Amino acid sequence: VEEAAEKIDPGITPEEIARREDFRDVFTCTIDPKDAKDFDDALSIRKQGKLWEVGVHIADVSHYVKEGSVIDKEATKRATSVYLVDRTIPMLPERLCNFICSLRPDEEKLCYSVIFHLDDEANVKNYHIAHTVIKSNRRYAYEEVQDILMGKDGDYAAELRTLDKLAKCLRERRFKGGAVKFDREELHFDIDEKGKPIRAYFKKSNDATQLIEEFMLLANRTVAESVGRVKKGVKAKTLPYRIHDQPDPTKLETLREFVVKFGYKMKTSGTKGAISKSLNALMDGCQGKKEQKLIETVALRAMMKAKYSTHNIGHYGLAFEYYTHFTSPIRRYPDTMVHRLLTKYQDGARSANQQKYEELCEHCSDMEQTAQMAERDSIKYKMVEFMEDKIGNEYDAHISGIQSYGIYCEIDENH
Repeated sequence: VEEAAEKIDPGITPEEIARREDFRDVFTCTIDPKDAKDFDDALSIRKQGKLWEVGVHIADVSHYVKEGSVIDKEATKRATSVYLVDRTIPMLPERLCNFICSLRPDEEKLCYSVIFHLDDEANVKNYHIAHTVIKSNRRYAYEEVQDILMGKDGDYAAELRTLDKLAKCLRERRFKGGAVKFDREELHFDIDEKGKPIRAYFKKSNDATQLIEEFMLLANRTVAESVGRVKKGVKAKTLPYRIHDQPDPTKLETLREFVVKFGYKMKTSGTKGAISKSLNALMDGCQGKKEQKLIETVALRAMMKAKYSTHNIGHYGLAFEYYTHFTSPIRRYPDTMVHRLLTKYQDGARSANQQKYEELCEHCSDMEQTAQMAERDSIKYKMVEFMEDKIGNEYDAHISGIQSYGIYCEIDENH
């Protein structure tokens, strides 16, 4: 696989550029965590008449990784990159994920893009999906963008603030439409060169991360609708969707009985929208209270897991009828499958074999689960390592679980 990757020619021919929409002269940037190396997605923005043209540009992995090739077979098997605390186990060889496909600044890159025309309230007036060539002007870390959004001067501040304003409109509309708010803090470690954790800290989502999130959600949803939403009586072509079922009614009832003790009310029956509105009211109601963490944990347990399938039932948590994964093909195999199918369908191909893709979806869902467990175990392992020289210290903590054999406590300052 490594040898095959070495043989790939990263050069972009004039013929290839001629086949694509050219965005090299439009302001384009990537916004990622400060330690990221695989930049999957870039955003471009420019004013066109009264509308904003926003491009969501995704690394064109399927241009380099051909179906059935040795690299493709390995990527299928892995199905996802795994992000452990002290290392990344990539889905694709490093030459592809960190160099050829990664949307690095000042380098011409091939992308598959969703280009939107939005008004000032971020209503989509029209969109199209196209293969493009881009040249990113700037790579930002989330922290830099957050500073600019908070009013600090910086490169292309006006463009970033416009994107932020549009993202906030999209976000507000999504929650009005019944999306569920789960804003979990994520535990991160700083580690020294030996891999020992020296600091534990939390990443809360902020305007910068939400800006990227909203445009990725919009692109994923739009791509899914472009294939899935068809006229009555027409069968939609095969596509891997990212689906999320409604919460388990018995678990919801348990949640309702549980939160009543804290004085909260909750609906467990009625329309999808009524249940999610009631969940959101609960999340807002317990913000900053002693019981917040506990209620969030129990609520999360009532939720189903999202997975991949060619049978679309919609995405409950996001309140989208159509949703897929299109925006991270460097680190997720389903996104690569979606890119390939879209390209085929744009060229007029018939619907792909549903059974074959359903099997691939199941495999990808399984591998995602395995990767998540590995990631969680890796965090637990580093927690133990971080705490091993602190035995005998006393900390404030909250009870996070009770079993017949004892009580689980979570330390407040480092979780």
